[in-house]
Amino acid sequence: AGAFARASADARGIPLYAAFGKYRKMPVPMVNLLSGGLHGGGNMPIQDILIQPLRTPTIARAREKIWNVYHAARSLVAKRFDYLPNWVADEGGFAPRFKSVEQALDFTVESIEKAGLKPGRDMVICLDVAASHADGITIARLERWAKAYPIVSIEDGLPEDDWTGWRELTLRLGRRIQLVGDDFFATNPARLRRGIDESCANAVLVKMNQIGTITRTLEVMGIAKKAGYRTVVSARSGETEDSTMSDLAVGAGGDMIKIGSIARSERLAKYNRLLEIEAELAR
Repeated sequence: AGAFARASADARGIPLYAAFGKYRKMPVPMVNLLSGGLHGGGNMPIQDILIQPLRTPTIARAREKIWNVYHAARSLVAKRFDYLPNWVADEGGFAPRFKSVEQALDFTVESIEKAGLKPGRDMVICLDVAASHADGITIARLERWAKAYPIVSIEDGLPEDDWTGWRELTLRLGRRIQLVGDDFFATNPARLRRGIDESCANAVLVKMNQIGTITRTLEVMGIAKKAGYRTVVSARSGETEDSTMSDLAVGAGGDMIKIGSIARSERLAKYNRLLEIEAELAR
């Protein structure tokens, strides 16, 4: 699908992002800092703790802030744990063995502060809980984390088929926290429509190769936008260096982009493509 879109754009003499839609805005990056669950060898129950920069007018400035936090976490992880900082998990985050999710969240806040940034003002926290594969996750626990830490987004906070739980979670946290459906929606138009109808979540994770075609991917993004749901264009495990998702996020108006950490070429290729697009749009 990505190859066809690229060939079509080339034949029409337009940039790849223009083949996906009329939007020309840069998505806000959500960047993996700490990995757990299936990604981190079970070192903590939730799958990922991510950071998201605030008040950054450009992708270049956002990446600078992110790198400073990543570098701070790298130095702290080497001092605090029996862990070599060059060991990174599936999506490039660090995966030391934490005693609890709370310890990992404290570590994230400390890393932000060590980078010279203010948690909640310059950098905030996003969670990928992947609750279908995590034990001991409850709505009450998610609420406690959201009150105690500068968390702005929670992905898959409940199992994928717990529709009743998702309605309750959205009722209790949906006004102040972004609640993202990944396994819950599976980039599937029918599941997303049901979620909208039943007031479940308020954002959808978008993965082209999860639904299988660009047409269906754009359909999902269109449904979400019409309903006021945010869209998070996302990479997957086992990525290649193909950067089509960066163009999709820009052209189709993705609100956020979730690529992984700022490590390894299959992740950096997509960040670098965002920088290229930003420079092109600024000309």
